[in-house]
Amino acid sequence: MNTSQSLAFPRYGDKQNSAFFEDYLGELMAERDRSGLTGLIRQIDALMITVEPGHSNAYVAELCLMTPYHYLVTLESETHYSHVLRIDMDSPDILVREVKDGAARGIFRSLNEVYPVGAQKPNSRYMGEVFRVANLHAVVELQKARDIRFFNQDQVRKLELPGNMAVVKPSPYTHNIVAYWERPESDIRVYALGLSSIRADVQAAYEGAKETRARLGLDALLLPIDHLATRVYSQNREAAILEYLTLSSYYYWGSYDIADQNSSTNVTKSVHFENELESPAKVFTAANYPYFVNHLLKLPSPTEAFVRNYGPRLHHIAVAVADGRTGDRANIDYVVEALRDCGQDFLLDVIGSEEEGLKQIFSSASEYSSLIIEYVQRFGDFQGFFTKGNVARLTHAAGVEEGLRAMDEAARNVVAAA
Repeated sequence: MNTSQSLAFPRYGDKQNSAFFEDYLGELMAERDRSGLTGLIRQIDALMITVEPGHSNAYVAELCLMTPYHYLVTLESETHYSHVLRIDMDSPDILVREVKDGAARGIFRSLNEVYPVGAQKPNSRYMGEVFRVANLHAVVELQKARDIRFFNQDQVRKLELPGNMAVVKPSPYTHNIVAYWERPESDIRVYALGLSSIRADVQAAYEGAKETRARLGLDALLLPIDHLATRVYSQNREAAILEYLTLSSYYYWGSYDIADQNSSTNVTKSVHFENELESPAKVFTAANYPYFVNHLLKLPSPTEAFVRNYGPRLHHIAVAVADGRTGDRANIDYVVEALRDCGQDFLLDVIGSEEEGLKQIFSSASEYSSLIIEYVQRFGDFQGFFTKGNVARLTHAAGVEEGLRAMDEAARNVVAAA
C-alpha cells in the first residue's frame, strides 16, 4: 500500500503518459515526502512579471481593472522598478518589474531574443513563482542534493531579484524560475528589493482602474487567481511536469488529451491547499506531436506554434469569477460584457454552460506582458478546470490570434530586409 501523501489524490484525465513518467512520478513524490520537502514547501506567495521601460503604469492599471489586485508600493533598485500588487495575505502577490534601460542585457532577456515574436518585447516575460517555505536553509540544501541549481547571492544581487530569496535558475523546459523564501504565515510579505515609495503616477493609474472596477460592479465578482498555464514543447511535457513537482509541493492532478487541437492539458495542484485561490494550480499545455511532423499528420498545432514563436513561457493567468448571477446573466457574462464596454478585447465569446458546470473565456493578449487573462466560473460543485470542448475552442482561438501576430512579425522582417 502506498502511504505517500503526494500520491494519495485521485487521478483525472485520459492522456496516456509514458512508463518513464509514471515510474518516476511515484518515486519522486514518495522520496519528496520522506525527505520532508513536501511539508517544508507551502503556498505560492508571489508571481514575478517583467515589462518594457515605460509600460508598468499601463500594465498595473490593466491588471487592477481586470483582476481584484490593488497597488501597494513601488520598490526601486538600480536597474528596476518593482510594483507590488496585492489582494490579501491569503492569495499571491504580483510583482510587476519594469526595466529602466531597454538596452540592458541579462539572462531573462536572452530567453526572449531567440524567438521571433518574443524578441519584439525582449524585456517582457513572466518570470516565475515564489514559494513560502518553513525552513529556507533546509529546502535549499535538500534541493541542491537533487542537483537543483540556484543563483548565488552575487548573481541575485546583479539580477536585482529579492535578496531575501533563494532563486532556482531558469528551467530548460519552461524557462521559468522558482524562488523560495522563509516567512512565518502570520508575518506580512516584505520584499528586499530597494527603496520603497508610493509613486504618484502608478497610484493615479491604479485609482483610475479601481474606480472603474467599482463602478462596473466587478469588485464582488472577481476572485483571486485560479491557475497559471504554461506552454512547453511537445517533447518536454513530462519532464516539465516532473521538474515542477520536484521544485514544489504540488501533486499531479491529471491530463486530458485534446486530440482535435493536437495538444494535451496537464494539471498540478497544491498538496496543502485544496482551494486554488490560496495557491493557484499550475497547468502545462503541450502539443501531442512536434512541429516537423505536421506536414504528414495534417493536424493543427497552435500550442507548438506558440512555443516556437514566443519560447516556452506562461501563456495565461486564470482569474476565478464568483458563482452566481447578476440580473439575468451568469456572473462571467456580466463581467465580460462590462469589460468589453470599456474597450477590452476577447478572443471569443464566453463558452461552456451552467448545465456543463463551467464557463470560460480568454482575453486578448496584453500589449504590455503578452499574457492572456482567462475568466472561469464554476457552477455548483463542479470540480476541474475545463471541459474538453471548452479547452479545444480556447486553444483554437488563442492559436488564431497568435498566428496573426506571427504573420505581422514576418511582414515586418520582410520590410526591414528590403
